[in-house]
Amino acid sequence: MNTPAKVAAFALGLAAVFGASVGVGAAVGPVDAEPAPAEHADGGHVDEEHAATPDPETTTADPGVGGLAVSASGHTLDLVDDVLPAGRAVLAFRVLGPDGAPVTAFDVVHDEDLHLVAVRRDLSGYQHVHPEPSPDGTWSVPLDLSPGSWRVVADTTPTALGEALTLGADLSVPGEFVPQELPPPAAVAEVDGYTVVLTGSLTAGVESELTLSVSRDGVPVTDLQPYLGAYGHLVVLRAADLGYLHVHPVEAVPGAAPEPGPHVVFATTPPAAGTHRLFLDFRHGDVVRTAEFTVEVSRA
Repeated sequence: MNTPAKVAAFALGLAAVFGASVGVGAAVGPVDAEPAPAEHADGGHVDEEHAATPDPETTTADPGVGGLAVSASGHTLDLVDDVLPAGRAVLAFRVLGPDGAPVTAFDVVHDEDLHLVAVRRDLSGYQHVHPEPSPDGTWSVPLDLSPGSWRVVADTTPTALGEALTLGADLSVPGEFVPQELPPPAAVAEVDGYTVVLTGSLTAGVESELTLSVSRDGVPVTDLQPYLGAYGHLVVLRAADLGYLHVHPVEAVPGAAPEPGPHVVFATTPPAAGTHRLFLDFRHGDVVRTAEFTVEVSRA
C-alpha cells in the first residue's frame, strides 16, 4: 500500500475509534504547593483519565512501561525541591542507589547519560531535556513551567545496575491552573512549517510499528540530522497515568542503513488499551522540533 493510502486508512481508523476529542476540561483555579484535584466549572473533578496519580512507592506491573514509581530496583528519584515557581526554573535532583547515596556512574544510551521528560498532568508543556551532572551526583536542568501538577521522568541506566531504569516523581508549580484540552486524534501534525504524518496503529500487547514521515512545504525532508543516535526520538505517554512506554527505532528496510528521512520507523508494545500521547523529536537545520499526536491503543 502506498503512503497516501496508508495515511487515509489510519485516519479513518482513528475516526472510527474516537469519534470525538478527549479533553480535561476548562477550569481555572489556584494551585497551591500541594494542589488539590482540578475541577470543572460545574464543580466536578477533571476526568480521572487525565488526573490519576499512581502510588509513588509502587512499581508498575506493566512490562515496557516506566515512570510510574519514584523507586524501583533499589533506586529512587530524589527531587531537591518538589515545588518550583512558574516560568523558567531550575530542577535539581539525584538518583539514589540501594545504599541511599547518589549514583554517579551511568551508561551512555542514545548519546546521553540520562534523559529527562517533564510534562504537566494534562499532557501539555512537554519537554525532553538532558540535565547536567555535578560530581556529587546532583543533576540540574532549566525547565519552562506553567502552574499545575507536573510529572518528571528520568530514563537512565546506572552502570552498577546494568539495565535501563525509568523513575518518575511529581512536581508542583503554584499559580492559576488553566487545564489544556487534549488535542483530538489526528494522523498529521504541524510544527514550525513542518508536516509530520503518522502511519500505523497501536494494539495492546502486540509489538506495533509506527512510521513518521517528515515534509516541509510539501517536499519530503531527506536530510534529517541525527538526534540521540537516530533520525528521530519518540516518547509515548499513557494519558491515564502518564506511564512512559519504551520505544525503539527500527530499520525501515531490514539490513539496510537508516536513511535520513523522510520516514522514521519505531516499534513499541503498549500493554493496555486507551488514549496515549506521542512526541516525536527530530532535528533539521540544526534545530530540534517536536511533533505531537494523540492516538488510541486498541484492544487485541
